[in-house]
Amino acid sequence: MANLLVETGNTALKAAWAEGSTLGKTFRYQGEKMMDYLLSLLEKDRPEVLTVASAEGVSPEEEEILRGRCGHLLILDRAHTNYLLRYNLPEYLSYDRAAELIAAGYLFKEKPVSVFDFGTTLTVDFLGRDGRYLGGNISPGCRTRFKALERYSKSLPLVDTPEKILPEGHSLTGSVESGVISGIMFEIEGYIRRRPDSIVIFTGGDAIYFAKRMKNSIFVVCNLVLMGLALITDDYVEKNLK
Repeated sequence: MANLLVETGNTALKAAWAEGSTLGKTFRYQGEKMMDYLLSLLEKDRPEVLTVASAEGVSPEEEEILRGRCGHLLILDRAHTNYLLRYNLPEYLSYDRAAELIAAGYLFKEKPVSVFDFGTTLTVDFLGRDGRYLGGNISPGCRTRFKALERYSKSLPLVDTPEKILPEGHSLTGSVESGVISGIMFEIEGYIRRRPDSIVIFTGGDAIYFAKRMKNSIFVVCNLVLMGLALITDDYVEKNLK
């Protein structure tokens, strides 16, 4: 029986069916009715394990409903941090970052890895050659920076992510576009220069956008979080259900 993996983030729900550590069909929902959408995925098929990694957390009422729709329910949120300790990860990490690191360590065993996640926030996390977590940083993501400039200034427009930018802006809009995108590029390149031997992984909604602008050799893994959740779930099955 397949497992269903679900990540509910700041702005979207992502899900995938999985057999062991192998991902199958994936889904994405962006809206306010994430619970309703999740329940719609469970209407036809009952997963052996339903794994839910939630940024906001799962309420007792939601937990009771979900337990009735699957064989086993695995909740990964701020109230359930024990799995982070099992992987020698600090409890303050969100489960999306933790899952990315677990997947990165699985993909590149015995190699140092830098993971860049381009979403609402830009997170950068580092693994040592021995798989040990070395820490990480958080800054505003691309669209968050555009929104912040428009919201907290009196004269700057709200700008969408541009397809092309010039090194310097030659209009108000162009200045915002170039400033934000160039700033993020300088940020990325600075991290990479600090760890020249590290494998670099880009993931998240804007990963491909920034990957196209890189001169360095990098890997783009769009479903890195779901891959990590599949590994966590597979480990849960091996240790608890067999």
